[in-house]
Amino acid sequence: MGKDECKTMLDALNKVTACYRHLVIALGSTSDSQNLREELKRTRKKAQELAVANRTKLTSLLKDKSISKDDRAEYERLWVLFSSSMELLEVDMKRSLEIGQDFPIKVPTRHLIQTGMTGSTTTVAARAMSVQNMKYEADSNIDTADLRDLQSEITQMSQMMEEMEMKVQVAPWAVEAKQEAGAELKSNMSVGNSSVGVISICEEEPKEEDGGGGRDAGFASICAVLVFFVIVTVALVLGYLVINMS
Repeated sequence: MGKDECKTMLDALNKVTACYRHLVIALGSTSDSQNLREELKRTRKKAQELAVANRTKLTSLLKDKSISKDDRAEYERLWVLFSSSMELLEVDMKRSLEIGQDFPIKVPTRHLIQTGMTGSTTTVAARAMSVQNMKYEADSNIDTADLRDLQSEITQMSQMMEEMEMKVQVAPWAVEAKQEAGAELKSNMSVGNSSVGVISICEEEPKEEDGGGGRDAGFASICAVLVFFVIVTVALVLGYLVINMS
């Protein structure tokens, strides 16, 4: 029961951090807006709430001396995945702060970058917040108060990660993966839902006709060589006749 709950909580965190990264990409572009800044604010708040919940749950389980060796190995694996997600979230929060300072909304100091991205990011934000419709509030301090809050939250995030390393000492290099590298790309589910899987199928299809395809290619090469020699011969003959006629 504990492992399933941890996996569910970690999946939720990964989903929100992925949505947050998607929103950060739109900062400073022509898709940037007051609504985007508010979506970023709400999404990172949600991500931090999930991060605290994951940390509390995993910390208590890893400190439990009565769990089996297999369960501990699984919790350590989830801890490493959780730590990686936290690091990505911290990086994106820092990037959001830097871009937000360079591209203020209320008093623009430079032109937005034409990145080719168009449309609203509301769907992504709604997915992160698990709501159908986003409700926005006019915040006149989005360029000042929110950036100060973001700076403070980045500091808190760094402190929380340091505390995590002190409370639970799990060496990432000592945790064994349950699957081989790239195993998810070979599964039927990944092939159906991943563009990488589709590419791999397209690359493998011609191999079924290697025999016939190779013979056809060889025959075409011979024909091309023969045609080349015929053209060269005709050109030499015509040149010889022109010289004699002159």
